[in-house]
Amino acid sequence: MSLKKKLGMGIASAALGISLVGGGTFAYFSDSVDTNATFAAGTLDLNANPTTIINVDKIKPGDTMLRSFTLGNNGNLDIASINLKSSYTVGDAKGDNNGEDFGKHVRVNFLINADKLDAPIYSTTLAELNTLSPDIIKGNILGGWLAERGGKLAAGTTDTLYVQYEFVDNDADQNKFQGDSLQLTWTFEAMQGEGIAR
Repeated sequence: MSLKKKLGMGIASAALGISLVGGGTFAYFSDSVDTNATFAAGTLDLNANPTTIINVDKIKPGDTMLRSFTLGNNGNLDIASINLKSSYTVGDAKGDNNGEDFGKHVRVNFLINADKLDAPIYSTTLAELNTLSPDIIKGNILGGWLAERGGKLAAGTTDTLYVQYEFVDNDADQNKFQGDSLQLTWTFEAMQGEGIAR
């Protein structure tokens, strides 16, 4: 037999031996188990009652109007912050306001409770409030109501807030505002707190 044939037979024998040996090494024990995971997101559900906080006509400089409303958390997550966004439009009845903003003459006094009507914890005009977006929980404006809950509106709870509106008498001629109207919108935006290890 030639060297070439011997080498070819050797390679073929080796390949056959490896396949026989390799085929016998797949016998082993095994087992498996399935695991499951569930993730359910929580909810923030902020509501206000009533949704029309004030509807008043025939006001004059010096008038004050006290109103209350309730913010509630119907969700299952605590609300860590509530930002107040304020906007309004003015209807100039006679067209003679000469660019003067009626909102600068309406002051908003955020009050702690009905027993302290003369001690607002925050006071600003509607015009100034339009430029802000204060967090009413963290103490910028209404923190006194929510402080007992650790600075949050807990799931399933409500808070009653008192607000006094005042048409400020500036001891000057305010005749230009006769017949004017102001449409106010307050949007309360609830935010969750920081995530936690669970």
